[in-house]
Amino acid sequence: MMHLAFLVLLCLPVCSAYPLSGAAKQEDSNSDLAQQYLENYYNLKTDVKQFRRKESNLIVKKIQQMQKFLGLAATGKLDSDTLEVMRKPRCGVPDVGHFHTFPGIPKWRKTHLTYRIVNYTLDLPRDAVDSAIEKAVKVWEEVTPLTFSRLYEGEADIMISFAVKEHGDFYSFDGSGHSLAHAYPPGPGLYGDIHFDDDENWTEDASGTNLFLVAAHELGHSLGLFHSANTEALMYPLYNSFTELTRFRLSQDDVNGIQSLYGPPPASTEEPLVPTKSVPSGSRTPAKCDPALSFDAISTLRGEYLFFKDRYFWRRSHWNSEPEFHLISTFWPSLPSHLDAAYEVNSRDTVFIFKGNEFWAIRGNEVQAGYPRGIHTLGFPPTIRKIDAAVSDKEKKKTYFFVEDKYWRFDENSQSMEQGFPRLIADDFPGVEPKVDAVLQAFGFFYFFSGSSQFEFDPNARMVTRILKSNSWLHC
Repeated sequence: MMHLAFLVLLCLPVCSAYPLSGAAKQEDSNSDLAQQYLENYYNLKTDVKQFRRKESNLIVKKIQQMQKFLGLAATGKLDSDTLEVMRKPRCGVPDVGHFHTFPGIPKWRKTHLTYRIVNYTLDLPRDAVDSAIEKAVKVWEEVTPLTFSRLYEGEADIMISFAVKEHGDFYSFDGSGHSLAHAYPPGPGLYGDIHFDDDENWTEDASGTNLFLVAAHELGHSLGLFHSANTEALMYPLYNSFTELTRFRLSQDDVNGIQSLYGPPPASTEEPLVPTKSVPSGSRTPAKCDPALSFDAISTLRGEYLFFKDRYFWRRSHWNSEPEFHLISTFWPSLPSHLDAAYEVNSRDTVFIFKGNEFWAIRGNEVQAGYPRGIHTLGFPPTIRKIDAAVSDKEKKKTYFFVEDKYWRFDENSQSMEQGFPRLIADDFPGVEPKVDAVLQAFGFFYFFSGSSQFEFDPNARMVTRILKSNSWLHC
């Protein structure tokens, strides 16, 4: 991964405009395309006559250089695979050779950045554009110490806009199917800004040009990243319309690149209450079968089980024997990581997510309007600053909140905290560790998770029936 400040243009090389009726014209067209491509992106300095000399070692070397960088067989020939790649949408910044650089500003010199969406495309609803940009921001926020906030007026660090043709920055767009977007490197004024070509068909899925994918790529450039030769990387030069959006994750190459500029995200500011709550030493991504694995929060969601850890979660369903592993931001871009608690109220088709003194409501993959709200609106006293765990009994319509060695009970019908609480966990759930990380109700039992252990509790017998490893739910 290379990291330089630069102007980036996602564009499609212009092909010959005349009809190709024979082998000679086809060869000429391919030669013109290849020459333009190598001149633009691989610093080829030549003329047409020199290029068409088949014995030119310079041409062969440049083609090989291009093929190697883009992950092709380095044959030095204009084979069909090479020509196909040359016709794909890509960034306009050269992969090698000369290009515009901006000395002294390869990265932002602060960790909190602002962005503003100046205008909108008509291809998507405004909230879909907002969501795509927010999700793209979260991609980089999750792996760095950078934080972002959105402005609705005035000058932001990163100004985001949609435009067509000439739009005032001397880098004109050229209509549908060619230049998709461009971005400027970190810095004041125009620097850091992102422009999208509104002649493209912007979509939420892969039916057109996916706004989230292009925005995430462009934000990488706005933060100071150059291209990667890793074909799996978001910062690979070519636009990949076949990316599995629901499973999107930054490659390790992208993570290494951005962290070389800004470092990794800071460790949680909260002291872990049990040692096993921490991410295992030397591991940034939790492993589901780590014997020391603990969970931050657990909830059901429409018949599935969600196990949250750091910025990730495992998704276990009845129809998939292998749990899926995702970034939280992939499904809910506005939610924080390192959650405290989560639970589902089936009758409302809503999952409530807690972090610090705030909570969110989600339905499916949508965060509901009017959130986050303060936890004290539920009836907690001012002394309570966070919730350790929560679970809702769908039959009794009661929700239990666990805080340190005590618990509260909330009536879902009256939407109020019940009298007589808090009570000691040890009195009503004997045998359960007094510090609870997460709680799950299933098969007539409550499962209390504490560190790497879980306690299966029978509410009728009022006793712990089994002690299991926390990750037994992940087929470990």
